Amino acid sequence: MQDTCRDLLDEYRALADLCATLSPEDWQRTTAFYGWTPWDEIAHLCYFDQTALLSVTNPQGFIDGAKALAAEMATGKEISAIARETFAGLDGAALLAVWRDRFETLVAELAKQDPKARLNWYGPTMSAKSFATARLMETWAHGQDVWDAMRRPRPSSHRLKAVAHIGVSTYGWTFVNRKLPVPAPQPYVELTAPDGSLWTWGEPSATDFVRGPAQDFCLLVTQRRNRADTTLQWAGEGAEQWTRLAQCFAGDPADGPGPGVRPAI
Repeated sequence: MQDTCRDLLDEYRALADLCATLSPEDWQRTTAFYGWTPWDEIAHLCYFDQTALLSVTNPQGFIDGAKALAAEMATGKEISAIARETFAGLDGAALLAVWRDRFETLVAELAKQDPKARLNWYGPTMSAKSFATARLMETWAHGQDVWDAMRRPRPSSHRLKAVAHIGVSTYGWTFVNRKLPVPAPQPYVELTAPDGSLWTWGEPSATDFVRGPAQDFCLLVTQRRNRADTTLQWAGEGAEQWTRLAQCFAGDPADGPGPGVRPAI
């Protein structure tokens, strides 16, 4: 749990450090993620880090808040609008300060948890360790939108392994969420880590696999790149379908960018 929380905090701080370099104009740039701005990206993370903290420290308060959020969204209001209302009046620098306080406190509270402790979230409960890993994945994904908007190449780190693991673990979810049959077998996944070592999942196969750089795989499963804009290689029917539809996050089925829409920086 301590290692997971350390990685989560490092991921938060890496994005916060990038945001600290943004000018007032940069905070209002349009990203490739539904036209959100960097301000929207951080407001979104801050909103859910705030509710995550509530889940850890006040479970009933989280449940009540989740019901209120669901009622708001049932009226047709999008989460982006709710986050904007929540932090209205804060410029980028002020929002960043609020977010830093929230995520630092959240990680400190998560670090106290038994890794197997069950925490409330939007849907089934999650183990504390999975909860922290999911926050890392979401922070990494939304952070990519900011890196792309700034047209800066993003440094990679060993923290990609947590994102990749969620990507592999949600193979079946990608299809179930779309009410499609889950192709078998699940492809063998072999990724090259930033340090040149290999991360693998499943049994080696010459006919059903996904291979390539870990960062490309993470960009694919978080729907920040089309498979055509990566150097990934794949074989087998399951891999063919998965690399076209992969979705490692919860929610309604979503489609990633088309070829060439979000090319490598």
